[in-house]
Amino acid sequence: MNAQKHTYMYAPFVKNNLHTHSIKQTTVTSSPNTITLYPSSLVALLFSMEEETVVLIVGAGPAGLATAACLTQFSIPYVIIQREDCSASLWRNRAYDRLKLHLAKEFCELPHMSYPKDAPTYIPKDQFVNYLDNYIDCFNIQRRYHTAVESCMYDEGRKCWATMARDKVTSMVVKYKARFLVVASGENSAENIPVIPGLNYFPGEVIHSSRYKSGSAYSGKNVLVVGCGNSGMEIAYDLATHGANTSIVVRSSVHVMTKELIRFGMTLVQYLPVNVVDSLLVKMSNFVFGDLSRYGIVRPKIGPLLLKSNTGRSAVIDVGTVGLIKRGVINILGGISKIKDNIVEFEGRDERAFDAIIFATGYRSTANNWLKNGKSMLNDDGMPKKRFPNHWKGADGLYCAGLAKRGLAGIAMDAKNIANDILSTIDSMSR
Repeated sequence: MNAQKHTYMYAPFVKNNLHTHSIKQTTVTSSPNTITLYPSSLVALLFSMEEETVVLIVGAGPAGLATAACLTQFSIPYVIIQREDCSASLWRNRAYDRLKLHLAKEFCELPHMSYPKDAPTYIPKDQFVNYLDNYIDCFNIQRRYHTAVESCMYDEGRKCWATMARDKVTSMVVKYKARFLVVASGENSAENIPVIPGLNYFPGEVIHSSRYKSGSAYSGKNVLVVGCGNSGMEIAYDLATHGANTSIVVRSSVHVMTKELIRFGMTLVQYLPVNVVDSLLVKMSNFVFGDLSRYGIVRPKIGPLLLKSNTGRSAVIDVGTVGLIKRGVINILGGISKIKDNIVEFEGRDERAFDAIIFATGYRSTANNWLKNGKSMLNDDGMPKKRFPNHWKGADGLYCAGLAKRGLAGIAMDAKNIANDILSTIDSMSR
């Protein structure tokens, strides 16, 4: 189908069958009987308002941007809103300085746009942000920042998603009516810090990894990193190389791989069974790193690729941390029992003093805070009920993008699936 036909076919979802011919335009209801079409940039100036669109996308991170781009390919109108003052705020504002994408660039592209040919295999944070900015420009994605969703529920009578949002700058309330809703607010919406007895009275610095930038400020200090995923391991390395006396809490079993091994495995698994590839990866990892259990790092019983597929848990991509652990530069400690003043007590009653604690303990979804009847798709933790690859679709035109714990490749798959399904629904209802 050509773009003109797609443009016509979404008309039944806009009030009074008004044909909207550009995603830069927005249908605005200023009274029960009047509909006027205004450029989006003028809407906020004219009304404290109710607005109708075909698709509402909540979140302007990579998942939201990818979904917007895919909808644009079909000329399906959308509105994309973001509570922060920028797109991809996690990457721009909450990522440490040395961060690079842990997977090779061929596994980290968003739909319909590749990286430049001269881009490095493993993209640094700043280059990835530049890629997102170019992506926004390429697909002319119009974002609305400072817009926080307060509530959203499905209106059975009007067959649409009714969303109440607030402009954080002006406090203006905007009511959106959309035939389809895409939850793209991410699995990394809010910091997750565990409850530990005595933590509130720790006299030193306590931060989440999202606020960590560089180890330069911690030289000579005793620093504890809690969490042994990719962020925790890389932050521990960064601290140690900047002269901090670094310890890391390792409680869970974890696969440790090189980036080259993971790239090799992700390529090979396209041709061989995952258990065969996993077995090969484990043997190669053992050859590279040796037996890490004597240092306190225990390998999971399930292979790295199958573990990622079943649970979303990624292998740790070593950036040099293992070498520092073997040399005793970075200490591995068990779980924390309690904290008293600046003394942290660990399992086994080992006690040590610290100047700072950095929690690399992940994030949590906040979708359930505002989505009032999303139980067809999300569980109590705000994550998909269904397993990949059937996780992205709920009932009544509800979708989620970027919640499958499958990184940028998973985001690309979600965005394409969502756009194709919305187009198919529009096609079927227009016949």
